[in-house]
Formats: sequence, structure tokens, C-alpha cells
Amino acid sequence: MPFMVSALPVAAALLLAALPAPAGAQAKYPQSTVTLVTHSSPGGGSDVFLRELTKFLGPAMGVNFAVENVTGGSGARAVAKVAQAPANGSVFYATTPTYIQTTLLSKAAFGYTSLEPMVVVFYDPEVVYTRAQSPFKSLADVVAHAKQNPGKVKWGAANPASLERIALEKLNRRAGLRAAVVSHEGGGQLMINVLNGTLDAGIGEIQEIRSQLDAGQVRILATLTDKRLDQFPDVPTAKEQGIDLTVTKFRGLAGPKGQPPEVIAAWEAGIRKVLADPVYRKAYERDNLVPAFMGHAQAGPFTTEFANEVAASLREYGIIK
Repeated sequence: MPFMVSALPVAAALLLAALPAPAGAQAKYPQSTVTLVTHSSPGGGSDVFLRELTKFLGPAMGVNFAVENVTGGSGARAVAKVAQAPANGSVFYATTPTYIQTTLLSKAAFGYTSLEPMVVVFYDPEVVYTRAQSPFKSLADVVAHAKQNPGKVKWGAANPASLERIALEKLNRRAGLRAAVVSHEGGGQLMINVLNGTLDAGIGEIQEIRSQLDAGQVRILATLTDKRLDQFPDVPTAKEQGIDLTVTKFRGLAGPKGQPPEVIAAWEAGIRKVLADPVYRKAYERDNLVPAFMGHAQAGPFTTEFANEVAASLREYGIIK
């Protein structure tokens, strides 16, 4: 079965993004400066997502954005910081499946239910990659190497409760392997260990590996998608290589519970506006981010459904009871 939940069809998501902004959404935002918190270290997927987004969102909303990296606890520290902040539009958290999985896998005082989902912005395809000098030309090569060297192979993922970490553990189970899955505080640290040969392969997003990919320092081995990415038509999916593993990752924003209606309206209008910006569109399409706009009314139910299906998958594989 696919690893993650089915989500809104891309066509429907694009239709939502194209809808006109609600009346009154252009009112002055109640805060001049907004802090966006991420559990990623600098260079990690959420860090890159926020910094690129705010280049366009700042002018669109008339707000100065600051990105704050709060690492540690597989995202628990970052979630706790935001959950305890005032619900006045001043602090938000960059959501990914990690904050759901951290909640399900730990007993953190503040979990995903402690935050109010504001918007979902993108789906973010996952890829498996290695350094350019590696002998591996495909994911099938990596799997074969792990079978020939049980217990001696190392793969890299983001923090311990990340979607990527769990995906690699599932790859181990499905292929009958014993590769060590090494977790990191973010994609930047992971990349270093892939490049220096400490790890045989890593898993992440295109935007996370883009600079090294453009420099010819890394090679994509497989996409964890249902079909090949348009930008990389020669890279086969994991399924095409005999490994039934797909991953769906979303990116959005959540804040302390009880956000004022004017804050919600401003965020929905701002995200709609930047998704339609041709300059930003060129940037996010280059990173294979798929627009998946969901406003406040849709983001909450989507998060709940996503969490329920993640929990079902974790129970199926004996990871949680």
C-alpha cells in the first residue's frame, strides 16, 4: 500500500488556488513582523521553503518575515514554542508530516493537535539520492548492495520522527534489509554526510538538494512518487525498480489556536497571491513543488485525516500500538 494518504487531486487544488480572495482580505495585517518557526536546521527542506516563500509573501502581505530555526526533539521543541505563543498572527510553524509523526511516536507535551492549521501550500515529492562519485546508478543498486552487505550499509534521513526516516525503515522491511538509517537535524547536515561518503544514500526533496544537484555533486536514484517527475523524466520511480514505496509530503503553516478571522483571511489571500505570481511559480516548479492550496477550512480536516492514516500505517508495521 502507498505509504501516505491520498490528498486532494492536483487539479482541484489548483482550482482552489485560482479562486478569488475573500472580500476584506487586503486589510492591513495586524502585525508588522511575523516569525516563522521551523524544526529544520539551515539548508533543510522547511528552512528553504520558508526563505523562498517569504521573498514573495512579505511584499504580498505587507509584513516583515523572520525565519527561526528551533531544532531538537524531532520538531517537538519548535511545536511547543509556537503552541505557547500568542494567537495574534505573530508566530507560525512550518508544517510537514514530521510534526504529526513526532506526536504519534512520542509523549511530547505539545503535539500537532496543539496547533491550528492555517493553510496547506504544496505537496513536495521525495527522492533518493547519492553522491555523484558513488557506484550506485539506481535505487535497485542500493538495495542490492545492502543485501550483499547486511548490517554494514548506512542510509540518511532527516530527524528521527521524519517522514523520510520512516520511509527508509519501511524500505528496509519491504526489501528484507538491515541497513542502518541515520537521522539528522535537517537536510543540510544529511547532505554533508552523503557528499563525504559516510552515507551510501539519502532521502529528501528537490529544493533541499538543488544546489548540489546543479553543481553535479549528487545523483538522483529514484523518485518516491506514483509517476516520474516531469523535470527528471529519465529517473525511474521506486515502483518501476520493483520497490512498492511512495511518499506524499505536504508543506503548510499552522499557528497557536484561536487565530483572529482577519489573520486567517490575510494568510489565505497572501498564499493565493504568491502561488499565482509567475516569478514564484517559476521558482517552485523548478523545485518540483506541486501547488496544493487549502485554506483554513480545509487544512484542519486534511491534517486530521492525514494523521489518522499515518497512525494506521505505523500500527500496521508495529511501530506504535
